[in-house]
Amino acid sequence: MAAATDGRAGKRPHSVWLTERPPLKRKADQPAGLDLDKIVAATVRLLDAEGLAKFSMRRLAAELGVTAMSVYWYVDTKDDLLELALDAVAGEMTLPDESDDTADWRDQLRVLATAYRDILLRHPWAARLLGEFINIGPHSVAFSNATLRVMARSGLDPDRTSGALASVFHFVYGFSTVRALHEARCRAAGISLDDYFGQVVAAVSDRPEFAETMELSARAGYARRGDSAVDMLDRDFIFALDLQIAGIDALRADREGPRTEA
Repeated sequence: MAAATDGRAGKRPHSVWLTERPPLKRKADQPAGLDLDKIVAATVRLLDAEGLAKFSMRRLAAELGVTAMSVYWYVDTKDDLLELALDAVAGEMTLPDESDDTADWRDQLRVLATAYRDILLRHPWAARLLGEFINIGPHSVAFSNATLRVMARSGLDPDRTSGALASVFHFVYGFSTVRALHEARCRAAGISLDDYFGQVVAAVSDRPEFAETMELSARAGYARRGDSAVDMLDRDFIFALDLQIAGIDALRADREGPRTEA
């Protein structure tokens, strides 16, 4: 994964994973029982509960019942802590069992894509950080390596692997991030996702400029009887993911690469 620099030879992007810190030695005034794992776990809880915009080192210290300086003894910056939190939630993703040589790569790719969706929905703040940090923590790298090993088993031309994975996981990122934003809006308003979509439909259904949209949406199956909004979103995700994998499957036997006209 490439990262931009300012052009000076040897300049490296800052990351907590590229920063060497001396071994920690507890000082007499350090709170007993405080360690980096507890700090990261508290960070994840706060981010889940209050979001990225409200997160601060002072808020975290108050949650832990310590001073902000006690937290800074374990990390140099807030960004370092956010990187650690991002990798911690990456560790929640289920990786496919690679010990079974007969396992279908398509099923394994579905496992990885679904796991990625689930952490984006459980931890909506992670979506923004995934675009800001280089994500080279151990859990993130383990996930990345798993996707590469699965694609290596697919038979797809290696030159197309990066584009294939981008197609799948950029789709998952976009789909999940939009859904997470809708769910966050609903929580803030104190309503369910069904109520939110119901309000939208009610607001536009009797307006003539939306008549065609409503008719086409009904034909497309957006309003199946008895389906909840979550049912609809889950159904659409599964089918859209199947389309992504089917596209890779259709191309994997073509080892010649794209043809150019003479």
